[in-house]
Amino acid sequence: MPLWVQRASNILIIARFHGLTSSKSIPSYGPGPGPEAVWFTKVVCLLCFHHSQSLDVFGSDYFRQNLDPHIAFTVIHHINNNLNNPRLAFRFLQCTRINLNLVHCIGSFNLLLRSLSQMGFHDSAMLVFKFMKADGYLLENSILESVVLALANAGKFETAKEILISQAELGRKEGRIVRPFVHNSLLSLLMKRSRVDEAVDFFKHHILRSERLFPDTCTFNTVIRGLCRVGGVDKAFEFFNDMGSFGCFPDTVTYNTLINGLCSVGQVNRARGLLGNLELQDGLSPDVVTYTSVIAGYCKLGRMDEAINLMDEMTTYGISPNLVTFNILINGFGKMGDMFSAIKMYGRMCAVGYPPDVVTFTSLIDGYCRTGELDQGLKLWDEMNTRNLSPNLYTFSVLISALSKENRLNEAQDLLRQLKSRDDIVPQPFVYNPVLDGFCKAGNWSEANVIAAEMESKGCCHDKITFTILILGHCMKGRMLEAMAIFDKMLSLGCVPDDITVSCLTSCLLKAGMVKEAYKVRLTPSKNLNPDLSSSKQSVPFQTSLDIPVAV
Repeated sequence: MPLWVQRASNILIIARFHGLTSSKSIPSYGPGPGPEAVWFTKVVCLLCFHHSQSLDVFGSDYFRQNLDPHIAFTVIHHINNNLNNPRLAFRFLQCTRINLNLVHCIGSFNLLLRSLSQMGFHDSAMLVFKFMKADGYLLENSILESVVLALANAGKFETAKEILISQAELGRKEGRIVRPFVHNSLLSLLMKRSRVDEAVDFFKHHILRSERLFPDTCTFNTVIRGLCRVGGVDKAFEFFNDMGSFGCFPDTVTYNTLINGLCSVGQVNRARGLLGNLELQDGLSPDVVTYTSVIAGYCKLGRMDEAINLMDEMTTYGISPNLVTFNILINGFGKMGDMFSAIKMYGRMCAVGYPPDVVTFTSLIDGYCRTGELDQGLKLWDEMNTRNLSPNLYTFSVLISALSKENRLNEAQDLLRQLKSRDDIVPQPFVYNPVLDGFCKAGNWSEANVIAAEMESKGCCHDKITFTILILGHCMKGRMLEAMAIFDKMLSLGCVPDDITVSCLTSCLLKAGMVKEAYKVRLTPSKNLNPDLSSSKQSVPFQTSLDIPVAV
């Protein structure tokens, strides 16, 4: 750096410190500083800046006599906030604490803990916490939440839990409790990171079975929601039944979460019973989310009459269906092949003022494709464009799969090109697989290779079905060396073949006289791709279903 640039930079820094000459500009955790303290603070800041590599300058008796916790807080505040250098501020705290035996105020600890944690300097933050703990300070709840979440977001869950538990213990001794929103936030983040078992263990052993942390209804809701998302509905009900023992009572969110969880595992009758219990609760009542969850459960099982009856019941209670409710019913009728009822529900939706969205059109297109009315589905695709509605990944998937099944591969490939031009959609293998399968069965390997290469260029890794399509396609054409090369690549990428792949490849290798290779393939561990497929049926299932989520 040129000397004049360095000098100019120093002048700017000094100018910033010069703003501290007004006592009003200095935040304080004590009595307002006088003029002498203001100028002393300014000198300390300048020395800290110019001697940032070595802070031994603060070891003299002069600083020991004149530096107090309030001035130290002002220095730390200015270096941290104005210079955006929490590490330098931390080194100042560490140096003065060790060399001068200075006991810093709670404000300095709070400020540094928040800044160091949020900026990712977790080791330094933990040292600050240890200093603070040794001095007997208790973190403010807002600072504690910030630190705990910053550590958890960085994957340091054990450290986050350690801080939370130790602060809760210290708070209990001083008659203060950690407010539930702190550990609720940690539980929620654990659930979002799919660390459900860890969250449940923390909930059981450090919240329910100790005097350190106390649950509220939100705590139970967080754990119940996490368990329901992974299918642990029965375990969720155990906690639901224990809520009263801890002075917590379920609210509508609790019921909605459990009802949605039951429906997601096919226990719709049980969900309907829980809905009836909610209707009888004093002070609580089901809302549109409650009813829509059960309606979605009925639709998933194809029990459309019961879904409609429940929708009618909902309206008699003065609860109007929303767009999600209508979309779920339209999707349900479409999956059943009842397009008359689907269109009727679509008209009812528009009549009450809900304009169709991409989910509505995707459900209708999927329904028409299931009933063999592909051209009608393509008309809806065009209507989406006239409404300026952008198709999503599943809209592409439904039409591409349907076109491929009818051997309209060029049209399917045109849609793939449109998908390729969309930067807002990340392609998935199930969109490409039907077209790839169609070209392989047609013996058009040039186009099949183009699609396979295009998948890789878009960062869309081949999945089990992709490899199965390519292997079986080569086998049908007697290209056993190519089939084996793809099989070996599949294994090298850690993709486990299914029973169909192993059985068909082994059979073709034996017919080609490649006994050793067939024996090698037969010994390969496999996993059944679909229990409904037999070894003689060489078709491959594709994902084209549309599940409409219900928010709880």
